[in-house]
Amino acid sequence: MATTKLGFVVTRPGYKSENPKLALTHAIASQSVEIYLKDGDIVTADIAFVGDGVLNCLKDQKAVENYDLNSTESHIKMSLLLDLNVLVCREDLDRFGLSEKDIVIDAPEFGAEVEVKVVPYSEISQMMEEMNHLLFF
Repeated sequence: MATTKLGFVVTRPGYKSENPKLALTHAIASQSVEIYLKDGDIVTADIAFVGDGVLNCLKDQKAVENYDLNSTESHIKMSLLLDLNVLVCREDLDRFGLSEKDIVIDAPEFGAEVEVKVVPYSEISQMMEEMNHLLFF
């Protein structure tokens, strides 16, 4: 039985770029590969928001109302529904004057049981070291 660990690190804000949403889309899609795996093999995905990337986690985004697009907020909530490990850098939230009350933490409306974890950068660094494949967005 083998586990392949995928790490997605979002460092850019969601403005003028699809990169942050692509990171979430790839992480979500990684959970559908089990039909191609040998019995007992699994793929896990962790997503970390650092630097300007933490701005993607702001709640109450109005992408659907204003632009008829799915918001990054809804992608984060879908990640939680799939029990993906979503980390947000505490130091970068502090740098922007944001708190846990300002960002997406949970997704009870989707039935998600896990929550976003606001952690120090040292934990994100440790997560990155444990990954088999690491992608930056």
